Amino acid sequence: MNAPFKIDALPEWNLADLYAGRDDPRIETDLAAAKAANDELASLEGLFLQARNEPERLGVLLDRGIKLYEQATNGLWGVGAYAGLAASTARDDPAWAKFEADLRARSSQIASESLFFSLELNQLEDGELEAALRAHPATIRWVPWLRRLRLSRPHELTPDLERYIVDRGPAVANWVRLYDETLAKLTAHVGKESLTLPEALNRLSDPDGKRRKAAADGLAKALEDRASTQGLVMNTLAFEKQVEDRWRRFDSPAQSRHLANEVDADAVDALEQAVVEAYPRLSHRYYALKAKVMGRKTLDYWDRNAPLTAATPRSYDWTQAQGIVLESFQALAPKFADTAQTFFDQPWIDARPRAGKQSGAYSHPVTAERHPYVFMNYMGERRDVLTLAHELGHAVHQTLCAPLGTLLADTPLTLAETASIFGEGLVFDRLLAEATPQDRMGLLAGKIEDGLNTVVRQIAFHRFERRFHEARKDGELSPDQIGRLWLEVMGESLGPAVTLNEGYEHYWAYVSHFVHAPFYVYAYAFGDLLVRGLMERRREDPEAFAPLYEDLLAAGGTRTYVEALKPFGLNPREKAFWAAGCAQLERLVDEFEALV
Repeated sequence: MNAPFKIDALPEWNLADLYAGRDDPRIETDLAAAKAANDELASLEGLFLQARNEPERLGVLLDRGIKLYEQATNGLWGVGAYAGLAASTARDDPAWAKFEADLRARSSQIASESLFFSLELNQLEDGELEAALRAHPATIRWVPWLRRLRLSRPHELTPDLERYIVDRGPAVANWVRLYDETLAKLTAHVGKESLTLPEALNRLSDPDGKRRKAAADGLAKALEDRASTQGLVMNTLAFEKQVEDRWRRFDSPAQSRHLANEVDADAVDALEQAVVEAYPRLSHRYYALKAKVMGRKTLDYWDRNAPLTAATPRSYDWTQAQGIVLESFQALAPKFADTAQTFFDQPWIDARPRAGKQSGAYSHPVTAERHPYVFMNYMGERRDVLTLAHELGHAVHQTLCAPLGTLLADTPLTLAETASIFGEGLVFDRLLAEATPQDRMGLLAGKIEDGLNTVVRQIAFHRFERRFHEARKDGELSPDQIGRLWLEVMGESLGPAVTLNEGYEHYWAYVSHFVHAPFYVYAYAFGDLLVRGLMERRREDPEAFAPLYEDLLAAGGTRTYVEALKPFGLNPREKAFWAAGCAQLERLVDEFEALV
């Protein structure tokens, strides 16, 4: 790896303010306290229904019960966060894997004893809850949490069935484990090399077209060899989902995800329609332009994310990255920069790549009583600077809403990506403004491709999932049938300038979101286009925007996405809202075309 800085000088976090190690006695103390709070909550079982006609008593019970629930949640999440954070930098250490797995099992066992709580609250009528809130005003602060809880009310089962689903969860999860282990063991034979899945996918961005093709062919063969296993997993989990959805009276396979995201199906449909209508102006047009720049009539599928030239891109050391991010945040509002600065000053960022550290990036909020931690593998590339901004955007958001407490700070997916994508956008604007004419085309290409991968590709994934689950109602789909669905949907999204060569029909078999979180993928497009709408508002009036934006973030999960966006004059239920976000991405394609 060629880096413009010393890898050893990059920051690592210090988790000692959580726990000193696996043997820290505070872990057992905190677990015991969480269990005690949960046991106390369990002692209230039945009382909420008994008090349904006594508003004052019910209000007092609600306030006490939710506080105990949050107290138990803080204890379990705090210990669980420590296990996950520590294990993510030591994936080659079996002791950390065991520690994390054992804690997860213990926490699940503790939490299951209060499963009755949400079920019992949802047996109360709206009028009974409203009377209790009026009689005991201290409970009013919990209204947003109760609102989110009651979204699942029409779809809950009996306590015994709910407990059964929880108890059988680990067995169902083993299908996901089989899927993951199959991919983890995958080896793509590329010439004399044997590449893992991440290595093969990374090779598809290699400047050398022959190396890209060889990696694509090797990966296609490896996926074909495993398609029967991956197809069996997808078919089995889709059938399992059909059964549970039928019992819970969901109208569509995506409805449970919409509820979890607190999003209307109408808004998702409007999003999908707007993006699909924009395919010709976005992906179809851009890939035709890219083919022209690369001296080609059309691109092969392995050229989709290829660099425009073989020139070595600019690199950034850690100090440069820090300066770019903080200056970009400062331009939005000093409070955002000051909050992000704290993460550089404290040992709250782990950026140094090293053996045993997992790939990827995240900002973990831990609980509202603690501070977030930022995780990434910094390699000095432009993408890494943007990733740093993305995760610090999350960290700022998590910090601003922490005063609400863990339950109210928990932000639904519809808004959770707002600050992260916004932070990334601020940094990109700065990089683009400072770019030389020579670098500008490459920067624009990278940004457009990021946008297409986040918006167009994820909506195509969503459409593939919908068609797969609909077809699965009539019986299992063979890998060949799944492959035909895949080619149809992906071809529609990529357009005539991209050739889907032989072998691409197997690429559905590595998209883990289809198995890990069905119908999750539209959230990426949702967040990206939502932020584009917000950034348009900022351009119109930067000074008026900043306080409104800070207020949105500080509200955490206390507002629906419709309520949160209303002060900006934005309505995500309308296709025009999403079309405006697509138009902003289209303007980047306009800028790129002007340079071709």
